[in-house]
Amino acid sequence: MTKDLTQLEILSELEPVAEQNLNRHLSMAKEWHPHDYVPWDEGRNFAAMGGQDWDPEQSKLSEIAKVAMITNLLTEDNLPSYHREISEHFSRDGAWGTWVGRWTAEENRHGIVMRDYLVVTRGVDPVALEQARMIHMTNGVQAPEYWGGFLVNVAYVTFQELATRVSHRNTGRVCDDPIADRMLQRIAADENLHMIFYRNLCGAALDLVPDQAVFAITSVLTNFAMPGAGMPNFRRNGVLMAKHGIYDLRQHLEEVVQPVLKKWNIFERNDLGPRGEHAREHLGTFLEKLGRDVVKFEEQRDRSFARQAAKGDLQPA
Repeated sequence: MTKDLTQLEILSELEPVAEQNLNRHLSMAKEWHPHDYVPWDEGRNFAAMGGQDWDPEQSKLSEIAKVAMITNLLTEDNLPSYHREISEHFSRDGAWGTWVGRWTAEENRHGIVMRDYLVVTRGVDPVALEQARMIHMTNGVQAPEYWGGFLVNVAYVTFQELATRVSHRNTGRVCDDPIADRMLQRIAADENLHMIFYRNLCGAALDLVPDQAVFAITSVLTNFAMPGAGMPNFRRNGVLMAKHGIYDLRQHLEEVVQPVLKKWNIFERNDLGPRGEHAREHLGTFLEKLGRDVVKFEEQRDRSFARQAAKGDLQPA
């Protein structure tokens, strides 16, 4: 059992790990340019039509694809808030500061390319999209008062980056457009590298301060919310995305939570004190309940689809 360390002590101890993982990231990250993933010819074709107001008939995207693209884009739009949270709880100095700047610059490309794609292809109503962006970015995101410090934040972004990767990849599949799929694969590859950086740092924190880290991880998972929570129509859109397999409870549990916890050997560790053990027990109980919730959700989803099919209302994704 180790003694608790302060935020500054944790950051100081982990800075060599941050530098090592920053260098790893820079060696693996691929340079890419948003304009290479946008079908500009389609934009010129629409411009030749006289720049008319958007019409739903101009969109090639299904309703679920529109919902997923808008939700993912508005989530990316709140980057200034994410930058603030990360920089406040990490550091602006040394390897930490370099990482925060690099991560922010890479993330910014995601919103740029997605918006350009949607506007150029007339995939969604550009006026409604801009109105939603203004609302969402004005509100921003703010972590709860009790949710502070490096450990909670590095645990959260580990799971969040992986969840975002899953959402982007599945959105690409339902767009039925090879250009959109290629674009979202590129974004998802970035998110995966970001997740690995945070996962490695959180893993190092587990070795450094196991009780504090397990407590933070448990706090994150038992209160987890996607970063887009609070955007216009988030609840409705989230339900639609879950029903159509863009991001649902099973994916959250089996593709996000369980692989990361396995990587950290959470339930095999023998270096926990009483507080860490208590937190781990609480986490185990929570995961058991989450597993039951997965089954309930899927049963409800299947019944809903069956009712729609019986009425002839079921539309393809």
